[in-house]
Amino acid sequence: MAEFLGNSRRTAYCGTVREDRIGETLTVAGWCQRRRDLGQLIFIDLRDRTGIVQLAFDDSTDRAVFEKASSVRSEFVLVAEGVVRERSSKNPNIPTGNIEIFVTSLKIVGESETPPFEILDNTNVSEDLRLKYRYLDLRRPSLMNNIIFRHKVAKITRDYFDENGFIEIETPMLIKSTPEGARDYLVPSRIHKGSFYALPQSPQLYKQLCMVAGFDRYVQLARCFRDEDLRADRQPEFTQIDVEMSFVDVDDIQNMAEGYIKRLFKEALGVDIETPIPRYTYKEVMERFGSDKPDLRFGMELIDLSETVRGTQFPVFASALAEGGSVRCINAEGGAEKLTRKELDKLTEYAKGCGAKGLCWLKFGHDGVSGSFLKAVTPEEIEAIKQKAAAREGDVLLILADGNDANVLPTLGLLRLRVAEKLELERKGYKFLWVVEFPFFEFDKEAGEWVAMHHPFTSPLDECIEYLETDKGKVRAKAYDLVLNGIELSSGSIRITNPALQAKIFRLLGLTDEEAKKKFGYLLEAFRYGAPPHGGLAIGLDRLVMQMLGAGSLRDVVAYPKVQNASELMTESPAEVPQKALDDLGIAIKQ
Repeated sequence: MAEFLGNSRRTAYCGTVREDRIGETLTVAGWCQRRRDLGQLIFIDLRDRTGIVQLAFDDSTDRAVFEKASSVRSEFVLVAEGVVRERSSKNPNIPTGNIEIFVTSLKIVGESETPPFEILDNTNVSEDLRLKYRYLDLRRPSLMNNIIFRHKVAKITRDYFDENGFIEIETPMLIKSTPEGARDYLVPSRIHKGSFYALPQSPQLYKQLCMVAGFDRYVQLARCFRDEDLRADRQPEFTQIDVEMSFVDVDDIQNMAEGYIKRLFKEALGVDIETPIPRYTYKEVMERFGSDKPDLRFGMELIDLSETVRGTQFPVFASALAEGGSVRCINAEGGAEKLTRKELDKLTEYAKGCGAKGLCWLKFGHDGVSGSFLKAVTPEEIEAIKQKAAAREGDVLLILADGNDANVLPTLGLLRLRVAEKLELERKGYKFLWVVEFPFFEFDKEAGEWVAMHHPFTSPLDECIEYLETDKGKVRAKAYDLVLNGIELSSGSIRITNPALQAKIFRLLGLTDEEAKKKFGYLLEAFRYGAPPHGGLAIGLDRLVMQMLGAGSLRDVVAYPKVQNASELMTESPAEVPQKALDDLGIAIKQ
């Protein structure tokens, strides 16, 4: 039977005991990681969230204590009192490896059945099993340290923004459903039958109302919810560091964010982040990297071959240029050996899957040039392409051509990442950049209309306002993203506070005055009573911690995550509810 703790009090954490405490009597508490019974000697590795300490029992130990130690099994919860002494057989692999605690009193305060998997970092069990028993999975040191590190990040965050005059304000969880780009999670109202709250995709409108209210610097570690398909860097519920500031422009917000990033990485990791963080326009990153969230830890920039091949008789290139498109490539330097014909065929299929019509390639091997279109071009054209791409022996050029750059650029950007994986290019460190001047509108082919790339309260650049009604493709936004190692960490913008301009934007997006009032009336009404110029951003806390730790998935930095179908394996949610609960809400389930 398990014994109660009684009056025992822990006086030290397991992983903190060092040689300077030799001779002291301490009480430690935790879980049995391992018991080694050598007959007249018993050793127990006791584990808590700080690490492991060895408990020692020998023939001089009180027999009742010794017998109790011999009954201990893996994951039993123990409280042990004893004297710290030097270990005769030291363990250099753990911080407490030079000492042990010779136990004089032992209590078993919680017994354990045999766990479904061993509590080790290098466990080979499936992730589904670990998520089903997440409370056991969280005992693994690496995962526990991730969650503790996340706590540290949150504390540094609050300290930094508090020291810079920000006020932490909680905004509601049950809100009105508003269009924000993803599906809302809806919550039915028992009192207002047939009506629904939504869980916030972000506190966007509330934080803007905080600016109208006069809280000129707002921050919140906000819980957000989006009903969308999951992937490694996405969860249906997540936390963002939500920031809004009044009487500022883009540079002020970026400088504040950079100060935060510099402080965070220095305090949490001991890493110096160089500031100011480079700024790139959306147009520049798309043309150089084929992505609005480029990974700058390696090169392989996109190369425009359009003028080099203009006049060619090769129909793939000629037709793309005739349609107003382009011919572009990436140079997989030194990739000739790894990018075999089989691998190039795989890359071709991958490019097609990303929307390309095909993939052309040239390989400059030690035995000459090979390629997918050699017979269709002249040797002079091959040489011109080689010179433009600065290709050398051992390099491979991957070339795309299309009548629309909107197809060429992002496909080459994805290909760039895939090739970097295949070539095992080194991707270490932390490479930040700002992407600025995003397009204000993007054309939705399916709907056949222009839609807002960001939310409809984003302000256009002053010099672009004249094009709002005449040339939507020319309009750029006061919007900015913070990118780290190919992951979008943050998105933000300067907001529209001019009621006339806001009304025009709504009309251009196809919203009637009545529809705008119905969806956003409370915000528009607030702007009639003196709205300060303001803007902000939101940094994904989960993604930030994931990148800082080099974790492979958000599930590694979230205590109780969902899996790809948005269910939680441990609690088996979502789950059915009693019929009475549905009746109270006036809800019928359609089969």
